[in-house]
Amino acid sequence: MGNNNQIDYAFKVKAGEKIKLHEYDPNFTSGLKKEDAAAHFAKYSAELEELQELLIASGSHSVLVVLQGMDTSGKDGTIRHVMSTLNPQGCRVTSFKVPTANEQAHDFLWRIHLETPQKGVIGIFNRSHYEDVLVVPVHGLKPEEDVERYYDHINNFERLLADSGTIILKFFLHISKKEQLARLKERELNPSKRWKMSVADYKERELWDTYQRYYGEALSRCSTSHAPWWIVPADAKWYRNLAVAETLVEHLRPYRDKWKKALDERGQAAIKELQAARARGEINNNHS
Repeated sequence: MGNNNQIDYAFKVKAGEKIKLHEYDPNFTSGLKKEDAAAHFAKYSAELEELQELLIASGSHSVLVVLQGMDTSGKDGTIRHVMSTLNPQGCRVTSFKVPTANEQAHDFLWRIHLETPQKGVIGIFNRSHYEDVLVVPVHGLKPEEDVERYYDHINNFERLLADSGTIILKFFLHISKKEQLARLKERELNPSKRWKMSVADYKERELWDTYQRYYGEALSRCSTSHAPWWIVPADAKWYRNLAVAETLVEHLRPYRDKWKKALDERGQAAIKELQAARARGEINNNHS
């Protein structure tokens, strides 16, 4: 696995790059040890909390985090750990299940657009509009020519969001087939996790190679400068969490000064308004 696309811990898919997932090691940990990674994760968590506060206060941007991956790759775990320090008032998680009858009666992006985050909010998609270029073609639910058109629709949709002030980061949680089986077996053996079990999980494993091919296609065709895909080695849960946290912080950090400047200007305007009101006698300065 080459390091030319690596910021630090996750691997960015360049626009137009042809992705072959077997070239990326799901067990990659960048030479880190779990105990050392904890300090790095704590630092990024604290900074993410600060950046979210500025995002909420400035109200000039929204953030969309897309999480995709095979079953057991850790989408729920990533949300639980990476987003644990965020203010719930400015964070919204949407899990996309099998489309309802009403959703199927609309275009495939209709239900997605309804859930996109408003300005000041971090929206997290647990699965997303990419299911229509993954599950749909894998199971042959629609003609191949329909799926072909979806790639352009997805890119145009994400361009619209970006042009409207949404910062988009998409993460593919890259787990190995061996590790997936270990996690499925763990669910069987742990009574408190058996509720997560599904016969469908094992049936989907039989389509592993097909899924890998379509994931590679989606990553290759839908990674852009304004909505990049990141490949996150996910066999080690602690590394997965660190990689997502670091990537989020690195891409929100450049907005910090802009957000602070907007807040400073707003504060100066508020002070001037207050001083003018006092000068006009509209405010009793002796009020305790």
